[in-house]
Amino acid sequence: MRAAQQPDWPDPEALAEAVAGLAAAPGLVLPQEIDSLRERLAAVARGAAVLLQGGDCAETFDGVSQDQVSAKFRTINQMAAVIGEGAALPVVTIGRMAGQYAKPRSSAHETRDGITLPSYRGDLVNGVGFTPESRTPEPRRLGRAYQTSATTLNLLRAFSAHHRTEFWTSHEALVLEYECALTRVIPQGIYNLSAHTVWVGERTRQLDGAHVDYAAHIRNPVAVKVGPSTTPDDLIALIERLDPDREPGRLTFVSRMGAGAVREVLPDLVAKVTAQGSPAIWICDPMHGNTFSAQDGFKTRHLNDIVDEVRGFFEVHRTLGTHAGGVHIELTGEHVTECLGGVYEVTPSHLPTRYETTCDPRLNRAQSLDLARELAGLYATHRINRREHHAEPHPRRVLSPYARA
Repeated sequence: MRAAQQPDWPDPEALAEAVAGLAAAPGLVLPQEIDSLRERLAAVARGAAVLLQGGDCAETFDGVSQDQVSAKFRTINQMAAVIGEGAALPVVTIGRMAGQYAKPRSSAHETRDGITLPSYRGDLVNGVGFTPESRTPEPRRLGRAYQTSATTLNLLRAFSAHHRTEFWTSHEALVLEYECALTRVIPQGIYNLSAHTVWVGERTRQLDGAHVDYAAHIRNPVAVKVGPSTTPDDLIALIERLDPDREPGRLTFVSRMGAGAVREVLPDLVAKVTAQGSPAIWICDPMHGNTFSAQDGFKTRHLNDIVDEVRGFFEVHRTLGTHAGGVHIELTGEHVTECLGGVYEVTPSHLPTRYETTCDPRLNRAQSLDLARELAGLYATHRINRREHHAEPHPRRVLSPYARA
């Protein structure tokens, strides 16, 4: 079975040793935690909660410190508080954290000044430096990813306990040697203990591919990224493969259409999935479809385009009478200058000032809160319109016992 987007590991013996070490290590999360998240996501599927998922495009080993983890944790939870007030619903918070160390790439190689080297695939695989030594895939990085994820999780658990809130972790299940090595078979089923939930990306969601096959066998909630080339038949086949029992909280579709395509492409997909009786959650990734290169070569996104895609996502769900489940955002708690726009506006001239991402541009803290206020308004308008028209919510929304005080 073909596994797309996998590293070309040069040393099979070193890889086998790294995988064996992970297979013997304790899981990073507990099966009970995974089951609890599935219950929380079932509330989102019923329309009784909202999902907020956010964090780095690609975490780095050197980017894990108490201050940096705390800044992302605070930003996501501040966004959740704003969104929850507008929606009058609890918000399930999931970080792209403690494992988001691998990235798919459009090309296996990169050329600079006539020199061609393997593309940077995230710290799990190789280094960002443009040298043969840095770009050669290194299996020992698998173990370092595990240790760094454990450090991040310890910090997140401490912050969650202090603030008396729930916080879950996620990443793209991309490098299958890492994911399979941290998968455990227990009486309750097969669990990936590297994260509470994982997703399959747009580039690896082939129905006959190894990533979908892997996701079909684990008990974790799983998500699939859905781009503008997706057809209703694609989604129906994925539902049959990943959620044949139609279990609320099991499957999430992450729409990443781009502001120019969301209103045209998404309605048919949502309508056909709903007609199939699937309780799949729909959330919006307004980041990946709105990326462009500025005149100085920096890859960036504009907050206006991000907001426009979110608005289009809500318009589709309002028209169809379905639940706009939430958003999936690339963000940081730092004051970076990677995306344009915002109340404290980042202009093209600001981009070089603090452009720190190793991959895709992220919203900074202020822009993240700008987006949260927009989301709060969209949820509030949706709620008020339903009340004014005396319409019974579909599905009925009930505040769950884990709503924030």
